[in-house]
Amino acid sequence: MRVIAYYLPQFHVIPENDKWWGEGFTEWTSVRNARPFYAGHKQPIQPGTLGYYNLLDPAVRERQVQLAREAGIEGFCYWHYWFAGKQLLEKPLQEVLQSGEPDFPFCLGWANESWKAKTWLDQQTAPDKLLIAQTYPEGDDERHFNAILPILQDKRYIRVDGKPLLMLYRPLDLPDGKEWTKKWKAMAQEAGFPGLYLLGYTHYRREVDKVLSLGFDAVNLVPLGDTKRNIGLALRHLPVLIRHLCGRSPLVYDYKRSMRVFASAVMRREDVVPTLLPNWDHSPRSRMRAFILRNSTPQLFQQHAEAIRQIVDKKKNPLVMLKSWNEWGEGNYLEPDMQWGKQYIEALNVVTRQ
Repeated sequence: MRVIAYYLPQFHVIPENDKWWGEGFTEWTSVRNARPFYAGHKQPIQPGTLGYYNLLDPAVRERQVQLAREAGIEGFCYWHYWFAGKQLLEKPLQEVLQSGEPDFPFCLGWANESWKAKTWLDQQTAPDKLLIAQTYPEGDDERHFNAILPILQDKRYIRVDGKPLLMLYRPLDLPDGKEWTKKWKAMAQEAGFPGLYLLGYTHYRREVDKVLSLGFDAVNLVPLGDTKRNIGLALRHLPVLIRHLCGRSPLVYDYKRSMRVFASAVMRREDVVPTLLPNWDHSPRSRMRAFILRNSTPQLFQQHAEAIRQIVDKKKNPLVMLKSWNEWGEGNYLEPDMQWGKQYIEALNVVTRQ
């Protein structure tokens, strides 16, 4: 199976974050400040061999790639932030492009949503202040495509059926999704590609066909929303759900049970790309409003990966998205930590090397 890992570039200082949060803010700020909220809650989490790294260090990026190769990961999907011409957190990928190193495949995932004060910091106490808006002004598609064209042309860029893979985080937010997909595929053909392989993203099964109707080639379904909905439908969890919605208690669910949703029948569709999820604990960002999947282990993750492999082995396109390589503020990462070391990487290696 072709495993592509979402990759967060929020591990270096930028002027905007210094202005909004104080000098030196990165994703590590939230990770270091995390606190446990119930007995057995393992927070704060500490990174392992890579430490509290800076992504502007080429040696760090090279070591990440070495570990990703050990896991059998094909490439990284860099989160890309574009706000009508303004980019944020673009430096790590720019350095990869300019240096040619590491020699490791990659693609882009456009995180097309506004940044609010609650995006990166404590979502319980931070003000609901708009920091930078995601807009879609006339003529911006052409400017955006031309800006990323050198990235698409890089020999390392990931392709599906010869087409550069471009992921869109919130496809249903587009003012005219059908027009957008038509225009972007046409611009890719004009640039000499056979087209674009457009991958939409959603947390809900009910949105899959809506996204596909816009002209996307496939949908990456990350059913965390469906998992939370299942909890809400279980009446015995209703008091916990009420406390969670009121911001008085995190919503905690068993990792093993949630993985059944990630391997449900809809994942067998050719136009649905399944997701590997090693862990999930949003409390470094969301505090008491967090959604947490507890009791994840490398052994359970390996079982989860084996179930996904059985699904994609029957597909023409065995694409799988790993969420994520390094989303430490979501407790959602494959990189080594102090508790498990490289065991999650080794678990995935067992499955990808079959």
